[in-house]
Amino acid sequence: MALDGIRMPDGCYADGTWELSVHVTDLGRDVTLRVTGEIHIGGVMLRLVEKLDVKKDWSDHALWWEKKKTWLLKTHWTLDKYGIQADAKLQFTPQHKLLRLQLPNMKYVKVKVNFSDRVFKAVSDICKTFMFSHCGKKRLKKKKGEGFSSAGFGFVSELASLGAGRNWPGANSQLLFLLPVGNIYSSPGLYSKTMTPTYDAHDGSPLSPTSAWFGDSALSEGNPGILAVSQPVTSPESLAKMYKPQALLDKAKINQGWLDSSRSLMEQEVKENEALLLRFKYYSFFDLNPKYDAIRINQLYEQSKWAILLEEIECTEEEMMMFAALQYHINKLSIMSSENHLNNSDKEVDEVDAALSDLEITLEGGKTSTILGDITSIPELADYIKVFKPKKLTLKGYKPYWCTFKDTSISCYKSKEESNGTPAHQMNLRGCEVTPDVNISGQKFNIKLLIPVAEGMNEIWLRCDNETQYASWMAACRLASKGKTMADSSYGMEVQNILSFLKMQHLNPDPQLIPEQINTDINPECLVSPRYLKKYKNKQITARILEAHQNVAQMSLIEAKMRFIQAWQSLPEFGITHFIARFQGGKKEELIGIAYNRLIRMDASTGDAVKTWRFSNMKQWNVNWEIKMVTVEFADDVRVSFICTEVDCKVVHEFIGGYIFLSTRAKDQNESLDEEMFYKLTSGWV
Repeated sequence: MALDGIRMPDGCYADGTWELSVHVTDLGRDVTLRVTGEIHIGGVMLRLVEKLDVKKDWSDHALWWEKKKTWLLKTHWTLDKYGIQADAKLQFTPQHKLLRLQLPNMKYVKVKVNFSDRVFKAVSDICKTFMFSHCGKKRLKKKKGEGFSSAGFGFVSELASLGAGRNWPGANSQLLFLLPVGNIYSSPGLYSKTMTPTYDAHDGSPLSPTSAWFGDSALSEGNPGILAVSQPVTSPESLAKMYKPQALLDKAKINQGWLDSSRSLMEQEVKENEALLLRFKYYSFFDLNPKYDAIRINQLYEQSKWAILLEEIECTEEEMMMFAALQYHINKLSIMSSENHLNNSDKEVDEVDAALSDLEITLEGGKTSTILGDITSIPELADYIKVFKPKKLTLKGYKPYWCTFKDTSISCYKSKEESNGTPAHQMNLRGCEVTPDVNISGQKFNIKLLIPVAEGMNEIWLRCDNETQYASWMAACRLASKGKTMADSSYGMEVQNILSFLKMQHLNPDPQLIPEQINTDINPECLVSPRYLKKYKNKQITARILEAHQNVAQMSLIEAKMRFIQAWQSLPEFGITHFIARFQGGKKEELIGIAYNRLIRMDASTGDAVKTWRFSNMKQWNVNWEIKMVTVEFADDVRVSFICTEVDCKVVHEFIGGYIFLSTRAKDQNESLDEEMFYKLTSGWV
């Protein structure tokens, strides 16, 4: 009698084999195989395909272990090595699956993505395909028993026939989640060579790369240049229904869902055809070049535009009107743009090269201007500045001082004649927080400084007399906060950027122009945030937008977008990602803000900085995964420990590691991406 047919009480057969159940997702069939623990994964798949006896290209398929949330991609490993036994339920499923992807411009595309790759790699492939870089993903996740509702999101993309509800935390419906960034560089090709070809289900012929990626969308025609075209907000109703964070705590909750870049989409329970939101995550934008980066510039513009309209970032009334004027100008030029302009022709680029030479947006690592040339001595500032140091139960009383700005320090003297003696006040701005407080119409040019001291932060206010003085001192303060002096080659550029930002906020109405345009197609409900719509009538807002438009009316389309991005970067809250945290020794919940160059401990109710720590002074950071505590050590034996109360500490760990990774980027623009270094700095346990 043969022993191979005798089944033992434990489910195994007498010859040592056992039954392995595999579900083939494409066919909806369950297949049982007789295996041993010594058979390798490649052998299992070979036996499975032979038993199915279906003529089909199975090259993109792999085994997925649902219980363990693991892809069995190491085909030379045995079942024993993976720990797979008879009770395991495996799936034989394609690695590449469709996603509904919402771009920063709020338009949807249908994209085929490798669900077995790490998210970092998957996002990298997506961005290469779209021909833009430095991006991340957001995710819409529904609660059990709920479906996606189109009521929360008002417009359907022209790029794809897909749409989904867009509700944010606090909207009593779906929760918005965020997928992590893939920090990659653009590729000239439309289709990633790492993608496995897909085949037509009817005749078995290979699908074209673009149709495999984009289905029936406009991108399938092989023209990703459509992503460089800005499309105006056309529905005030849809804008009104979108979720808008009401407080800093709401903004912090938005950031709780960034997924793990070192794990695959399937491992993080992302399903086929799920709606994902592609967003820039790290606020370090390198080498924005109008000649080659039309798509990235447009998507950055779109993300910044929506952040302002949805009040995700604060701005003053004058700044809002400036942003509205730039939007109106960009909308007009986008409509009038010819096919040559959409393709970013060399002729047009040459015409704006000179105007854009000073608009290279650089943040800690990008190219720097050489305006100041070779400097052998460090420049200084000296002028009468009004200074105020707040105290409890006192009104703001500014006192004039003769102030000198040398290196990274400001010295205040009672008069110019006493400047050779001992200063009445002296402050070192290295590591401080610098915040503008400007009102153009009111001629208010204030600089708020929060200077780190042992017990916290000292608050100092500087009041300048005019725009020129303000630009010089503000630029010096910003550099000093980073440990740089006015000898740095970026100082001149910083001064010019500040002056340009102020100039765009001027309101100089020309009575001969505005009455003719007052009845134009301007729709203020699509250009300004709801806060200002409640404050003024539509006609008043329209008039102010037209006034501000005179300052930007001569700009080209690409220059206007760059100016918008630059103005966004100038806002005090730009680039700070908030998380709710409880600091070691603290009794209440506070906020931890992570920027590209620093950590900020913040008051949860006011948003004021309690303490700031620069990454340049950081020695190391680590995570206690058992108690979910992040600890960061700085120079001078400074140690900061906190627990994130509403987010996995892995998310915070990845933000810190990601910015450290970006800071290591060399000046060489041809530098290749070091994926392994990114994983070492961000993955923690991988």
